[in-house]
Amino acid sequence: MASVTDTYIENRERVQPNDTNTLETAHGGNVVKWMDEVGAMSAMRHAEATCVTAHVDALDFERPVPKGDVCVVESYVYGVGETSLRVRIQAYREDPRTGERERTADSFFVFVAVDDGRPTPVPELTVDGERGRALREAARQREPTQ
Repeated sequence: MASVTDTYIENRERVQPNDTNTLETAHGGNVVKWMDEVGAMSAMRHAEATCVTAHVDALDFERPVPKGDVCVVESYVYGVGETSLRVRIQAYREDPRTGERERTADSFFVFVAVDDGRPTPVPELTVDGERGRALREAARQREPTQ
């Protein structure tokens, strides 16, 4: 049974010219794709099954990610249902030279675990240690009302 911290994943994508819009910043669709992929990895780590996106809630873009910067995506599972997993996903722009980081997007995705195309049960989520409690509480404080 995975814990909140076991599902934490951080991934990086360098924003290349082909990833950008006319303003030479990461195209929003690319950022959403990267968020969806990393979020699914967190969900699958907990479910130990294939997970598919079921719902995206409150995807807020706060600032752009310029060409040449790195888009850092962090995700973790903070809640589960019978077959669903709630995942907090945040994106940041990071200067590859200095490591300076600013949050650029914040969202909550719901994934569903599937087996042979049908929803399948997921294990309970445990919360371990101070970091796990802090991650879950941060998600719950920002989570949109359902």
